[in-house]
Amino acid sequence: MAYLLIFITAIFVNNVILSQFLGICPFLGVSRKINTAAGMGAAVTFVLTLATIVTYLIQTYVLQPNGLEYLQTIAFILVIAALVQMVEIILKKVSPSLYQALGVFLPLITTNCCILGVAIQVASNQYDSQGLPFGLLPGIVYAISTALGFALAMIIFAGLREQLQFARIPKAMKGMPIALITASLLAMAFMGFSGVDGGLKTLFGIE
Repeated sequence: MAYLLIFITAIFVNNVILSQFLGICPFLGVSRKINTAAGMGAAVTFVLTLATIVTYLIQTYVLQPNGLEYLQTIAFILVIAALVQMVEIILKKVSPSLYQALGVFLPLITTNCCILGVAIQVASNQYDSQGLPFGLLPGIVYAISTALGFALAMIIFAGLREQLQFARIPKAMKGMPIALITASLLAMAFMGFSGVDGGLKTLFGIE
């Protein structure tokens, strides 16, 4: 049940975009169409999950035993960059249209603070493990849940922006201004999930 709590909390209560404000660049830049947003969400899910596993192992078995924790950020960025290159190669062969649609934002996954932030949280045992002992498995669950929360926010926001194309919007508000207002309203909507984690802890008897 504790893993289920991590899953629900990471997606709805502590959404990485709408609550932690990580990954704002692709959130605003690749959310004009639902299919593009879904593609970015899938790419981030793949990269984030693999990056979390690899960076946790590097932190635990390479950096910490050798007193090289100060190289954490550089090492993690190199790992993420390599994984992004892998995703680029796969997408270019499997789905050239999606590869073209993502454009410059695909390489930007390398410096996506969402991926780097989650990797550092898990590797440094700083994330909220919801009562579970710190370790790789809870970290993987947290990473996948965070990535799914990222994809969910992207897809919902893209759907809203598609509908805005048919709305009568004042000229001064078209483009990014109305997108930012819509994002703020979406964040407020997700605030309605606040307290759900506490209720689930009580329900499942998790301290």
